[in-house]
Amino acid sequence: MEAGLTALARGGPDAVRIESLAAELGVTKGGFYGYFDGRAALLSEMLDEWERRCTQAVLEHVEAEGGDAAMRIRRAGELTFSEEIYPIDLAVRAWARHDEAVAARLRRIDTERMDFLRAMFGAFITDPDEVEARSILAYTLAIGRHFIAFDHPGRTRREAVNLAGEHLLRPPQ
Repeated sequence: MEAGLTALARGGPDAVRIESLAAELGVTKGGFYGYFDGRAALLSEMLDEWERRCTQAVLEHVEAEGGDAAMRIRRAGELTFSEEIYPIDLAVRAWARHDEAVAARLRRIDTERMDFLRAMFGAFITDPDEVEARSILAYTLAIGRHFIAFDHPGRTRREAVNLAGEHLLRPPQ
């Protein structure tokens, strides 16, 4: 599973090949098939694992840790878009552009993540339009930070993204 997710992050679903994964892991193709009923099953289980890691496990962790709504948003973002998970998330997004089943799953996951943001922002913002706007902006920032190519005078990209995120988490005036 780990080798498959690494290959996915590195080169998309076309990079997930049983022959190359088996060779990388030092197992035979037959040994590999002892775990998965073919490439389609591996890809499906990889998506299940991505979903578990990037949504279910994150929300469970955030709930267990507690804190106010802004802290929960920060923590969910740190976990969801960590250096371990974020490359897989980007690869799934690219894959979804060419595979309707993956796109449907991604829509479901994004909706679940947005529902979380709406609930958290709604805990300290009463205007539903502002809740929606901040939720969209926060999620867009989290996903789009990878695509930012401009300079941030006097700041690293991480510092600039954190500044924008903290601005979104401010209580309304």
